[in-house]
Amino acid sequence: MAAPRIDVDERRARLAVRHRLHPAHRAPDAPDAVDAATSLVCLHGTDPATVYLSAWARVDGFTVADLDRALYDDRTMVKHMAMRRTVFVVPLGTLPVVQAGASARVAAAQRRTVVKDVVKAGLHDDGESWLDEVSRHILAALADGREATSSELKAEIPLLDGALEFGAGKSWGGPVTFAPRVLTVLSAEGKVVRASNKGSWRVSRPTWTTTESWLGSAVDPVDEATGVRELVRMWLRAFGPGTEGDLKWWLGSTLTAVRAALAELDVVEVDLDGRPGYLLADDVDEPAPVEPWGALLPGLDPTVMGWTEREWYLGPYKEALFDSNGNGGPTAWWDGRIVGTWWQTDTGAVSLHLLEDIGAEGTAVLREEAARLDDWLGGVRVMPRFPTPLAKELATEGRSSGTSSS
Repeated sequence: MAAPRIDVDERRARLAVRHRLHPAHRAPDAPDAVDAATSLVCLHGTDPATVYLSAWARVDGFTVADLDRALYDDRTMVKHMAMRRTVFVVPLGTLPVVQAGASARVAAAQRRTVVKDVVKAGLHDDGESWLDEVSRHILAALADGREATSSELKAEIPLLDGALEFGAGKSWGGPVTFAPRVLTVLSAEGKVVRASNKGSWRVSRPTWTTTESWLGSAVDPVDEATGVRELVRMWLRAFGPGTEGDLKWWLGSTLTAVRAALAELDVVEVDLDGRPGYLLADDVDEPAPVEPWGALLPGLDPTVMGWTEREWYLGPYKEALFDSNGNGGPTAWWDGRIVGTWWQTDTGAVSLHLLEDIGAEGTAVLREEAARLDDWLGGVRVMPRFPTPLAKELATEGRSSGTSSS
């Protein structure tokens, strides 16, 4: 029997519903930031502002204080090093499978690199022993719930006062200290977490503490195969249908691990324009028609970064809206696909640039979204870590003020 065919319109309808992206002229429908994150497995946190703007796009009446409370007071979400050596904001209930299915793999790779570089830098003949010893010092320093910055730990633990020179003679070269790299390993191992932030919501200046003291207990142990399988299941629920390649990229794992997980799950193979894709077996029913919808999403938003095969929603705009490393910048969406970008002028005003004619309704909706975002930001400038090449070009041309479309 031929695999069921899933067309582009059906994929876009699923995206709108699962990713909490609201129909035109209606408020976002996620009740809170935790729900928004859960609907997407987790939220990207590499760029500190992304998680706030991702929640703003999906939660009606969202405020910065809402997410700060979830992160730092209620601690129902936590910033964690996970898939693709990327920081995510992970709902607490999802943390064990993220740790087992993605973070542990990152930790092992980072540990090997640090061990090698410790020897290369001449800090110790046995890099493994050095890393184990300095890790013990850090965990002892953070005992009993103490929070400290990387700089504070480096100042009081002599073993951390070392660096390795990268890019000698290059304009971007210089010494890279080991303190943040060791904390990256300990974070990915689930032993420490980013605790209170000493910067604003737009700046990442984390303190660190032990996972047990911050969350009340250590991360529940889950075996790797179970972790990978559950992450694949959650991804399919949020992002499916998708391909093996999508899953491999999103997980930062291997095709072997992806195929093993798919073999254990109750999935259905579907036809995605002639390529095999996968859906959970209880998720094959065609979704109800979705009203047209518009959204302004930040750089590295989970919807923008959910797949590696992006043609069905990105179209011909990869070079304009993604950098050479595959990082997506701010995007404007209409009815299930990317149609432009947005940025802020020097005065903080939100500016929209459309890459095509999307008609009067779509243009009006996205202009309303730009005005809504402008009002929410209140002139506060949010500089994305990965601005789109198009936004750079427009700013250079002196077109970085007002709303434009083409």
